[in-house]
Amino acid sequence: MATAGGGSGADPGSRGLLRLSFCVLLAGLCRGNSVERKIYIPLNKTAPCVRLLNATHQIGCQSSISGDTGVIHVVEKVEDLHWVLTDGPNPPYMVLLEGKLFTRDLMEKLKGRTSRIAGLAVSLSKPSPASGFSPGVQCPNDGFGVYSNSYGPEFAHCREIQWNSLGSGLAYEDFSFPIFLLEDENETKVIKQCYQDHNLSQNGSAPTFPLCAMQLFSHMHAVISTATCMRRSSIQNTFSINPEIVCDPLSDYNVWSMLKPINTSGTLKPGDRVVVAATRLDSRSFFWNVAPGAESAVASFVTQLAAAEALQKAPDVTTLPRNVMFVFFQGETFDYIGSSRMVYDMEKGKFPVQLENIDSFVELGQVALRTSLELWMHTDPVSQKNESVRNQVEDLLATLQKSGAGIPAVVLRRPNQSQPLPPSSLQRFLRARNISGVVLADHSTAFHNKYYQSIYDTAENINVSYPEWLSPEEDLNFVTDTAKALADVATVLGRALYELAGGTNFSDTVQADPQTVTRLLYGFLVRANNSWFQSILRQDLRSYLGDGPLQHYIAVSSPTNTTYVVQYALANLTGKVINLTREQCQDPSKVPNENKDFITLMVGFGILIFSLIVTYCINAKADVLFIVPREPGAVSY
Repeated sequence: MATAGGGSGADPGSRGLLRLSFCVLLAGLCRGNSVERKIYIPLNKTAPCVRLLNATHQIGCQSSISGDTGVIHVVEKVEDLHWVLTDGPNPPYMVLLEGKLFTRDLMEKLKGRTSRIAGLAVSLSKPSPASGFSPGVQCPNDGFGVYSNSYGPEFAHCREIQWNSLGSGLAYEDFSFPIFLLEDENETKVIKQCYQDHNLSQNGSAPTFPLCAMQLFSHMHAVISTATCMRRSSIQNTFSINPEIVCDPLSDYNVWSMLKPINTSGTLKPGDRVVVAATRLDSRSFFWNVAPGAESAVASFVTQLAAAEALQKAPDVTTLPRNVMFVFFQGETFDYIGSSRMVYDMEKGKFPVQLENIDSFVELGQVALRTSLELWMHTDPVSQKNESVRNQVEDLLATLQKSGAGIPAVVLRRPNQSQPLPPSSLQRFLRARNISGVVLADHSTAFHNKYYQSIYDTAENINVSYPEWLSPEEDLNFVTDTAKALADVATVLGRALYELAGGTNFSDTVQADPQTVTRLLYGFLVRANNSWFQSILRQDLRSYLGDGPLQHYIAVSSPTNTTYVVQYALANLTGKVINLTREQCQDPSKVPNENKDFITLMVGFGILIFSLIVTYCINAKADVLFIVPREPGAVSY
């Protein structure tokens, strides 16, 4: 149901959602000079559910073109719904729903009575629901991976394993009324107080006017499907003087780098071999741009960044027989957008590395919730029916196990050999070519992550916490147990990549730094605007950091904050250290270099002397070099 290169619902929509009004209508409780300021209280910390499209369907939410207004009713237990759905005399109602009640069953009840529902505001559940909450589907990216009726039909549509067993599919439903998340507890308290003061019924009787109401704006023009929306946009562009954008594509950039430099203007030779280390950058939730993705994305790409740093420090890294490409795919949540684009570019010769250059493929899935120290190595049983591929996969797994042998905190395991791959970018590559690949994950079958693609997949979900007495700067450098565990995984990955690239002598020197891991986790999950992130970003990009954690939601504006920060973090961790200040690095003219001035002077003086000597010699031999032709004499025959 997700959009793959299609459109998201927009118009003034998905680009301007943060500017939309979200207000509580009060009965003269505020002081102000205008009527609007007297009756409206704007709520600033909110996130809307937005409309998304794919080739055949629309999902998500939207309001009417002028917004939707309804009398507030607080629902703290299921029984409170009776007033909203049947008993209440003043419909339509704007429901303020406790986060723990935000389930598919309850939402189905609301969908069935849309004439009495104006909209929904959902408060955050604190602590996170103990039983778990995942609005994603049980079979993520179903239909876009490698398994189909023609390739491993017994594994198609997750017939063997429902990977996201807690998935309710709520985020893939279509709602005709607006739904917003209330991110600020204080704003939630304001709404509840207004409800208690004006709307709370006494002894089952109807409350008297004036009533407290809420107004939600999240209108979007996109409807039906991507094809329909793009056609309407095309008509607008063709016949309208001032065309109106009806929908925008989901877009961003993959981040990649090579262990050894290559010429990016061409393509590698067929004999050049590359080991691919891959992971994803993005996640999602039911609400726009609220995608903490701690377990589903952040832990894995932080681990890969740490592995890249460790591998770069190997003494013989520049002489390894094979190269290593680190790839961070963006948009994998929606039908493998990032990996699909890379495969397409490889097939069309638009990317320096071709599919036939890939020697092996190692992908990090969800790795932060390991139990009993186990890290599972998932492979594809269908491609291994080819004996050559099977032998290559066996060599790959043996290398991984050898690399993990020196790390007692990581125990590598093989799941059942007849088990399919979990949702992964490797599946998209296998659709194009049989390659030896493995997906490393903390789960053998279904995900351990109870909050997959959820607003609750936060730092707390992967046990990242800090002592209360530490300052923010001390938190940044405090090495958590999770950071130590992920650093161990990064060390295993780094050593495996070293050996897969042909290294033999310095595998034990590849060691991931827990300090790097803990800084990355803090920056991406707790506070992006910290001293380390500020030090690695250009000054004009620091505004992207914000005050809280970064969100990893791919949208219509690109690059996202995550893409920028990962790009600069990768460059910082794998780049060559030089003895220059920041100002000198950004402006080479400020680099003091007396020898370079001196060299320029001497070269200029040498050229002058050489030109004088050449001029003298030519002038002295002019009678020889430039002979004047004689007068022609008589011609005889």
